[in-house]
Amino acid sequence: MFGYIIVNKPEMKFKEFDVYHGFYCGLCRKLKKHYGKIGQMTLTYDMTFVVLMLTSLYEPETQIGVTKCIAHPFEKHPTRINDITDYAAHMNVLLSYYKCEDDWQDDHKYKKLLTAKMLYKKSGFSRNFYREKWNKIEQLLRQLSEEEKKGNENLDEMSGLFGKIMAEIMLYRKDEWEELLTRFGFYLGKFVYLMDAYEDIEDDIKEENYNPFRSMYQKPDFDQKCHQILTMMMAECSRAFEQLPLIDHIEILRNILYSGVWYRFEQVRAKREEKKGEKNGRSI
Repeated sequence: MFGYIIVNKPEMKFKEFDVYHGFYCGLCRKLKKHYGKIGQMTLTYDMTFVVLMLTSLYEPETQIGVTKCIAHPFEKHPTRINDITDYAAHMNVLLSYYKCEDDWQDDHKYKKLLTAKMLYKKSGFSRNFYREKWNKIEQLLRQLSEEEKKGNENLDEMSGLFGKIMAEIMLYRKDEWEELLTRFGFYLGKFVYLMDAYEDIEDDIKEENYNPFRSMYQKPDFDQKCHQILTMMMAECSRAFEQLPLIDHIEILRNILYSGVWYRFEQVRAKREEKKGEKNGRSI
């Protein structure tokens, strides 16, 4: 995952953030239990959102406790753990493994190769128990990688491949909510893929890496067009979200979807505007 599905903390109540952080810490504990310290290193806010949303939908029995960790050895933090936390931990490692594999292919950094091998070694249970998901996601990621090598700049097609991956992650079980969860995950995945490309466009051009926005970047209204595209993705995602029977933690989920996911976009756009201003100032 990419770290875009986050909360807008200033807009949250303290109690809401404590609940959110409890699920985050709970996921961290499960990653350590199943995969050790290497698993904890893959912890993401993105997958915390998956836990929170699926918990709100399926309402599993959740254990509330407290824990200490290496990052905060002198403080106890609340934890919230349920069966979905286990599922998310396995999916988190699955995506982290393939991301390390992809990074190794792109940059040939041995640290990524070593991490991928360690995660694969520890993921025996996950690869067997979730074999269908592993196979589907592997196939989609390989297809995505092949299209990136071809330089495919079809935004809908490229983001759609990652959208299918996110849709598979959201499908905790096949039931009456399958269609809505698939649609929700699909458009959320498209948003994440395009947001990542939007943030990395300058570095990718400089380092001659693939980016689906490469041709569009030279246009004067690049930022505006990207915002319009991303808004459309989140509109479709939110439409499916609002049709799901979510009650618990709904304000936290809405904080993330309607505010938190735009945090990085605004940061990147503001930074670019600042650079343009400095450049124009020097040229006068």
